[in-house]
Amino acid sequence: MNDRDAFHAKRTATTMESGKVGKGCLVGIGLAVLLLVVVAMFMGQYNGLVDKQENTRAKWQEIDSQYKRRFDLVPNLVATVQGAADFEKSTLTAVTEARASVGRAQLPSNLPTDPAAMQSYVNAQQQLGSALQRLLVVAENYPELKASANFADLQSQLEGTENRIANARSDYLQAAQDYNAATRRFPASFLAGIFNFERAAELPVAAEERTVPQVKFESGGAAK
Repeated sequence: MNDRDAFHAKRTATTMESGKVGKGCLVGIGLAVLLLVVVAMFMGQYNGLVDKQENTRAKWQEIDSQYKRRFDLVPNLVATVQGAADFEKSTLTAVTEARASVGRAQLPSNLPTDPAAMQSYVNAQQQLGSALQRLLVVAENYPELKASANFADLQSQLEGTENRIANARSDYLQAAQDYNAATRRFPASFLAGIFNFERAAELPVAAEERTVPQVKFESGGAAK
């Protein structure tokens, strides 16, 4: 092989080697871009789970706040009603016992994840709500109670609280369903398992609660 042929052979080899390096760089760049896309996708899914979880937590805290507000109204309401002569003792007892049951069925203010504990909590709250409604129905038979400014104020506050509870329950139900559905969808489900995004306990909803009720206790007063 003469010098000219050797030069051409060397240049050809160099060109081929450069081509291999160029292709390798392109493959590397392509993989890096793909990795960045995957990382960005998972970050978006993770942040989405965080947002939905925080929204569900906020909705639960609103329910908890309104239930506690009703819980705190009961002693004053019972004390006021006890002042009426011959008021039904069984009705007062039912309210007092239902309130005690609520006190025993507490859930975390953060975000409940135990369906059984949620069921017990809701049952206790529903019993208290029913007992209070019964008390207010019976109170209609006592003119001195209906004429009492203190009773009318408590009745109005309770009416407003019941309506806020109903709306808060509806908001939480929607938020929990949205969050729980997100934890089951891939790739968010993969992240939910790794980072321990527990499913929120959903509220058991009776057929009559499918629409938000507006509670009216015949008070005629504005809710507070």
